[in-house]
Amino acid sequence: MADDEKTFMFQCVPNKTFPGFESADVKERFMKWGMIRRSKSQMFSYDQLFQAYQKDKFVLDFFQDPAVVSSLQVVSSNDNWGPLNIKPSSVMAELVSCSVTSMEFFDRLQDQGIVRESGSIRKCFDEYFEDFVISDELRKVLLLEEAETYPIFSDADRNEFIFLIFKHLCLGGEVCQYEDDINPYLETTKIIYKDLISVHKDPSTKKLQVGSVVLKVSVQDEQGAQVYPSLSPHDQSFAYMCISPLKRHVYVWSHSWR
Repeated sequence: MADDEKTFMFQCVPNKTFPGFESADVKERFMKWGMIRRSKSQMFSYDQLFQAYQKDKFVLDFFQDPAVVSSLQVVSSNDNWGPLNIKPSSVMAELVSCSVTSMEFFDRLQDQGIVRESGSIRKCFDEYFEDFVISDELRKVLLLEEAETYPIFSDADRNEFIFLIFKHLCLGGEVCQYEDDINPYLETTKIIYKDLISVHKDPSTKKLQVGSVVLKVSVQDEQGAQVYPSLSPHDQSFAYMCISPLKRHVYVWSHSWR
């Protein structure tokens, strides 16, 4: 049997700590942004070599593994957490770019006047987009394709994992108190990015490189209905698998919009 036909086997690592997620500052901000009760990070290990072209098989094996089914946590509508307890019939796995190694990626927000030099976010008249109230220029950049400043982040930029983390934090949960200053969003983005991805120095160039493969995933039952990360699809309901091929670790970060 070829290596890519073998079933990946997984084990939950229940005692794994995420220093960033569990820091007092991040917990306080997640509470303010309405995400703390419906967000979870977990670690799993796996048993054999993984390469990015195997992503669909890897994710299906993951969600069909008994150790995952019994330990991967999902949140109910009343904020209670429990195991997935469903073997899915299908999964979706979207490769997310993960190449950024510097927070300078976000400098354009100040360069373009969305954020003042002090860090304060420029306000605007309220607009409404789906479930969100847009009351500042930052949320325009994140949500409104017709906004004049939307193109400062290209489509490729918007598929970067660090941008997706930042966007999720800025938009928050269903009940969210927005920040007037950009720095709590940037600081928390950096902390979470560091918790979830592995970085190493290229021996030839001496430059930092991301060693993780990041996948955005969802799970469907036999009827094709989504069961993870939430029962109803929403931009703020997400699950990312951050795979470290060298360590054979998988970090799963999920959030479910109520």
